[in-house]
Amino acid sequence: MGKRLSKIYTRTGDKGTTGLGDGSRVDKDDARVSAYGTTDELNAVVGMVLAEDLPEDIRHCLMRVQHDLFDLGGELCMPGWTVISADYTERLEQSLDGFNAGLPALEDFILPSGGRATAACHLARTVCRRAERVVWTLSKQEAINPEVARYLNRLSDLLFVLARVIVRHEQGEEVIWKKGYSQAGGDSNKS
Repeated sequence: MGKRLSKIYTRTGDKGTTGLGDGSRVDKDDARVSAYGTTDELNAVVGMVLAEDLPEDIRHCLMRVQHDLFDLGGELCMPGWTVISADYTERLEQSLDGFNAGLPALEDFILPSGGRATAACHLARTVCRRAERVVWTLSKQEAINPEVARYLNRLSDLLFVLARVIVRHEQGEEVIWKKGYSQAGGDSNKS
């Protein structure tokens, strides 16, 4: 493969526009740029999770997710190009079912907490939800592949389940949300 990024700065974006994958230029706050930019942010947060001590099956799953997210961002950057298929989402669903099978059922909401890997996974989940919202905003302006939103929706579910698995790996506890906790004196909130 040739050198793709031999010069990092181009100065072409200094006036508030950026180039899409098809060569067209749009404003930097364009919905398409927000969609692939938020996907890139999500990929970076998944990288933060991967920087921590993880079970090997979770590490493998998240590394594959990073490659998927690069594909997804590339698709969003290139109007009219499609790469994300139902197979991507189905693979997430299989992983989701596998990781969720060993977890106790939830009867209440849990708070984002735990060790560093668990907290980073919760952060990735929330950025994923934002990426999904931005993609839906884009879809109101332009036709996009519906599998992109499906993938992000399922990925946020997977990240939630992975956070639940990781908190156990870190030998932590899930913190159960209690309505009115701060008004009740803030007693122990752990399950």
